[in-house]
Amino acid sequence: MDSILKDLSPILQLLMVMAIFSVLPLMFVCMTSFLRFAIVFGFLKQALGAQQIPPAIILVGLSVILTFYTMGPVFQQMYEVGSKPYEKDGSIIMAISEGSKPLKEFMLKQTRENDLAFFVQLTRKEAPASIEEVTIWEVAPAYILSELKTAFEISFIIFIPFIVLDLVVANVLLALGMFMLSPTIISLPFKLLIFIAVDGWSLIVNGLVGSFN
Repeated sequence: MDSILKDLSPILQLLMVMAIFSVLPLMFVCMTSFLRFAIVFGFLKQALGAQQIPPAIILVGLSVILTFYTMGPVFQQMYEVGSKPYEKDGSIIMAISEGSKPLKEFMLKQTRENDLAFFVQLTRKEAPASIEEVTIWEVAPAYILSELKTAFEISFIIFIPFIVLDLVVANVLLALGMFMLSPTIISLPFKLLIFIAVDGWSLIVNGLVGSFN
């Protein structure tokens, strides 16, 4: 495989690099820690019941910043590993191939074995002899599935206190005979009060950052 990449003409290498850069935003969203941050923050916004506050662009921006914090060492390692073959042979494709290995290692640490085994079986007739033989394109979909499950598990834990508060407020309103009042509107100030009192944003951000292996 490496010899094939080395023998590619500069024009073909340039075309492949352009194709890779065209899907770079998709790779950033689906193959980094951004996926977990974005999902959990989206569920947190729904749990609070504040549909417009904070704006979606702020949560996306926070997810991007936290992604660079958590992925910083990985990005640095990708640059260092990928720059060596480029400086040696001038091969952009080899640089991308080598530079993607730290990203694959990061995804493997977060990926469940059963998810990875499923996609490996789809693409191979025989099991690979070692984890190094597994390609990044086999790891990526397994990583996405694992991250979706992890993000939903974290979101479920976050949702529970807010649901309990909604139930308490709804029962109180029912006992007082206030059928016309929406429980979500009444419970929103109490949710915000409790969330601020426990420093909820810091707790969730610290927990999410620390959840990566």
